[in-house]
Amino acid sequence: MIVRIAAIALMLAAMPAAAGPRHPTATPLCAALGAGVDAAGSGPVFVASYRPGEGEAELPPPLRQSAFTYDNALAAIALVACGDVPRARRIGDALLHGLSHDRTFSDGRVRNAYRAGPVGDGPPPMPGWWDAKKNLWAEDAYQDGTATGNVAWAALALLTLDQAAPDGSYRAGARRMLGWIGEHTRDRRPPEGFSGGVDGFDPVQTPLAWKSTEHNLDVHAVAAWLHRLDGRPEDAAMAKTARGFLDAAFVADPGLFRLGTVPDGALQPIAHTALDTQLWPLIGVLGAPASWRAAYAYAEAHMGVPGGFDFNEDRDGLWIEGTAQAALTLRALGRVPEAMRLLNGLSGQVSPSGYLYAANVARLTTGIAIGPASKEPDFFYFRRPHLGATAWAALAATGWNPFTGRTAE
Repeated sequence: MIVRIAAIALMLAAMPAAAGPRHPTATPLCAALGAGVDAAGSGPVFVASYRPGEGEAELPPPLRQSAFTYDNALAAIALVACGDVPRARRIGDALLHGLSHDRTFSDGRVRNAYRAGPVGDGPPPMPGWWDAKKNLWAEDAYQDGTATGNVAWAALALLTLDQAAPDGSYRAGARRMLGWIGEHTRDRRPPEGFSGGVDGFDPVQTPLAWKSTEHNLDVHAVAAWLHRLDGRPEDAAMAKTARGFLDAAFVADPGLFRLGTVPDGALQPIAHTALDTQLWPLIGVLGAPASWRAAYAYAEAHMGVPGGFDFNEDRDGLWIEGTAQAALTLRALGRVPEAMRLLNGLSGQVSPSGYLYAANVARLTTGIAIGPASKEPDFFYFRRPHLGATAWAALAATGWNPFTGRTAE
């Protein structure tokens, strides 16, 4: 494996940079992502999101085979930024296969997760595990569901591939995904926007009535990108709707973005926020208002920890994925030396596999629930090697904006 990674690193080092200046970690991060694709098998593949952490012989059953769509979309985009389009296409082709070969639905959705490995010819397998106590094959309700933001991220990956290797299928796939969002999640309750998607098991899933600021930013980015390409008024209308939600979610004083709305449609209070919600609008909207930059200052003041940022305000550890997002945002804001310092710090969070860990503590809280059945905030990050964190760090190191397909500077 060391020889393989070294060979990939040499190959990537000879490729043109996506943006400059590249951080020294770009090449090893790109190599780790490429090695992850190769390890997943041949042909179109989904890449496992996590690997066992320190002291773990194996992952817990619900994660053992899980390749989250969000992580895989990020990895595909990051590989394009790295110059490794062939491996990026292997993930993109798996996303297209999932779109057109779902075991139950044919309406343009993709699932929140698939089983890691080659997709095969039929419906791509879902993650799952044998529950010996119940004597049955178990699946996870969230993984089987479809979150609006994950569909949008899959579409962003396909649009990135359409730009790098245009053949028509990637753009068509992204358009189908955006069509599913528009048909199934549009919520006209003020502030109008797009709701969270669906949760639960086939064939009847539960609509999620809340709206997420982060999801609406993702939808805006996809719709605006497709409108730039094709000039369709329906894309412009979706981009405008999602952008209007962002405007409604921004609170000028103290300068932050709300998480979104609660299920009854009311805006979330500002007592609890999240880092990515503060960062993504700054790089996901072309020509974003200067007033929105206050959200970065808010994040620094309320979520900053040694070496970077926590997920939320409790500051119980370093969220490595979010810190990489902050580094990319700083590059977009013209604060390159600060971005490089954050990336320098993340170089100490590399696992033996080459992936970055998800957190620098054993368990990082988020204050967010996984799904509607959760009785308490049960979404955590653990100190495990994480595909998504590695991809975000590669994007920051190369200076590539995943929302626009352009350099961040």
